[in-house]
Amino acid sequence: MSDASPPSDVNGIIHWQRTAAQAPDCTMLNGDITADFVVVGGGLTGTRTALGLAEQGASVVVLEAKHIGFGASGRSGGQCNPIWRATPDDLAQKLGEATASRLVETTLSCADDLFDDIRKYNIDCDAEQNGWVQTAHCGSAQKDLERLGTAWNNVGGQIKLLDRSATERATGSSEYGFSLFHPKGGLVQPLSLTHGFARTAAKFGAQLYDNSPVISLVRNGNSWTATTPTGSATAPQIILTTNAYSDNLWPGLKETFFPLVSVALATAPLTDNLQKSVLPNAVTISDTRRAIYFGRYDRDRRLIFGCVGSDDDATTLGASWRLRRGLLKVFPQLENTEIEATWAGRIAVTPEMMPHLHEPESGILAGLGFSGRGIAMTSVMARTLVKKALGASDHTLPFQVSSINRIPLHWAAKKLIPLAAPAMAVRDTMDTILRRS
Repeated sequence: MSDASPPSDVNGIIHWQRTAAQAPDCTMLNGDITADFVVVGGGLTGTRTALGLAEQGASVVVLEAKHIGFGASGRSGGQCNPIWRATPDDLAQKLGEATASRLVETTLSCADDLFDDIRKYNIDCDAEQNGWVQTAHCGSAQKDLERLGTAWNNVGGQIKLLDRSATERATGSSEYGFSLFHPKGGLVQPLSLTHGFARTAAKFGAQLYDNSPVISLVRNGNSWTATTPTGSATAPQIILTTNAYSDNLWPGLKETFFPLVSVALATAPLTDNLQKSVLPNAVTISDTRRAIYFGRYDRDRRLIFGCVGSDDDATTLGASWRLRRGLLKVFPQLENTEIEATWAGRIAVTPEMMPHLHEPESGILAGLGFSGRGIAMTSVMARTLVKKALGASDHTLPFQVSSINRIPLHWAAKKLIPLAAPAMAVRDTMDTILRRS
């Protein structure tokens, strides 16, 4: 592992596709159909939304442009990180006391709710709830984490604050001097989870169509028609769950977030001895770097390790090199461990680092922008979309319902995004060199 870049044959291999549970049966949409709801996007949010609606007896159509789990849901790190980067007081200032109170309550239970879902629907997704260690990469980050952990514990969190020695025992890494341990955190095989939601939705009667990109949405009286190259689906309500892979289907939607990129690698399965010194007890880890490092095991005890990249090619602007350098910085004991796969996936990051629930017109809903908290919060958003679609009052939801507000100069910012990852990595390095406090 001393080379500066990975062997070319591992780049672009999405590890989760190699170990995923059975995909749902899907066909391309041919002809014109009607339903109560049309869900556009077959990722975690879309499939869980379809499941919830179908379970309530609604007729649901899911239209996926590629295949179920093609986007971020089949490319993420698969870590359930059940807390926001903001404190409850911060949320109250941003959202108002009432909405923040509902969001805090939902956040405290979101991890257990996800793993309860997995058990309830008997989803085969290699789920483990062994906890998440959130580590500080410098002195100022430690102060921020101390504030964060204390604030959430004050409203019912069960977070443990770990000093340097406890952090090293929990992670197997001497890189960090402080961390928060979130016992509710865990991990899943994200593509298997998506497949499981989709297959369960189909059991409740949802119709799943892949290779069926929606090319237009047109209002027809009290309904909307979603047209694909080979058919159409008409329903009173359309729910957009395309997240970071959103296109121009709905005006302005893709300008509400920044499409950042996560790159990740999968090692060969670690030996028993290495497992004792790398993430003992199979916890997950992520740190406070701007170009965040994160890691977890898969079911065969490969280490999955990731950081921020530049685009859909994991080698662009040295992303795979930074990834390998980060791996050895955090876990130098893996110097001689083989890398089996390296891949990239997009992340929808909103300016507030919080998800958006949009209702731009009557009959149109959109939920997106999970900002690195997708495994837990896609399910929260899906349940919220189900409630909203079935008529719940906005005042009962954990997210504010908003119109679409484009980010000013989004086009310019998007052009600079590929440069953001190396720039963030430089600032992270300066933090650790200067031990900023």
